[in-house]
Amino acid sequence: MGVAIVAARRTPIGSAGHGLASATAAELAAAAISAVASDLRTMGLDAADAAEVVLGNCMGPGGNLGRVAALSAGLPVSVPGLTVDRQCSSGLAAIALGASLVRTDRAQASLVFAGGVESASTAPWRYWPPDGDRPPERYLRAPFAPEQLGDPEMGAAADLVAAEAGISRERQDGYAARSHALAIEAQARGALAAELVPVSGLAADERPRAGLTAERLARFPPAFGPRGTVTAGNSCGISDGAAIVALVADDERRRLGLPGLRILGMATTALDPRRPGLGIVPAARTALTAAGLELTQVDAIEFNEAFAGQVLACADQLCLDPERICRQGGAIALGHPWGASGAVLVVRLFSQLIRAGAGQYGLAAIAAGGGQGVALVVEACR
Repeated sequence: MGVAIVAARRTPIGSAGHGLASATAAELAAAAISAVASDLRTMGLDAADAAEVVLGNCMGPGGNLGRVAALSAGLPVSVPGLTVDRQCSSGLAAIALGASLVRTDRAQASLVFAGGVESASTAPWRYWPPDGDRPPERYLRAPFAPEQLGDPEMGAAADLVAAEAGISRERQDGYAARSHALAIEAQARGALAAELVPVSGLAADERPRAGLTAERLARFPPAFGPRGTVTAGNSCGISDGAAIVALVADDERRRLGLPGLRILGMATTALDPRRPGLGIVPAARTALTAAGLELTQVDAIEFNEAFAGQVLACADQLCLDPERICRQGGAIALGHPWGASGAVLVVRLFSQLIRAGAGQYGLAAIAAGGGQGVALVVEACR
């Protein structure tokens, strides 16, 4: 049984500590859920009939954030919620899980909300307990992998990937400048407006910078070692935001005469945790095979731009022209709200393929700490 995405919305992406700094993760997710619920009402679908809310999150307050967000959005108490953590790919993993619920249990899961959220601004600080004379020590992150296998910080891993792939600093800066220029242009012509839900007075993504040329980016120092090529300028920003989609059975979409994205293939893969940014490559290949498509047939490609060098290394392995990736700007310009970013990619595909009618096939793919990747292939049905 086929599954389709019939609605997709997101909050603006705010730089951590800025535009969305006062909004909690639950509030951000609730805003996106409410907007999708409103869109569904115009289609003759009732959000109260939802079988589940599946929400990806990495660094939030703990507990079942999916349930809290569902109730905060005004969904009935009868709608359960589930929170998933696959690190940076959590939002896309939540959509894949939601699609599986619809596909395998149609009687119970005729409508599912799925997506992700992150509020780096309000994420709680955690501490290791004191040990003898040692005072409490701040706990910065969970391990991505056992230390004996290699557990690098993401920036250091991106430096390694870029060096091994021969991705020059100049090429990385050029790609980052392109991301900002494309995002600014897309904002100016209103290409992002229909997908956005204003929150806390913020109505547009706040990170994109006009005039951020490769020459300006060349002035940034290496961020993760004196010989590195990864900088704050050719990397994503730490961000806040949420993105949600509505999933239904494709035969229900057809019965109602609704446009949507039919899911053709999904994949979750894993590889060397020391090179996590390459997780896009096997995931994209596997999802495309499941969909019966070649990469040359795909019209809209959204890869999470965690680091320019990482995206370029993935493009080279896939024999993919980087100009085909994120044609309206990606996470380097828009920001990377960890648990939401995978779902943001799908919202971006929805806007391009359904709202703008620009092509038939789309691919979203994202890598995650620990050496994992998630990918989704869709077809526009209008």
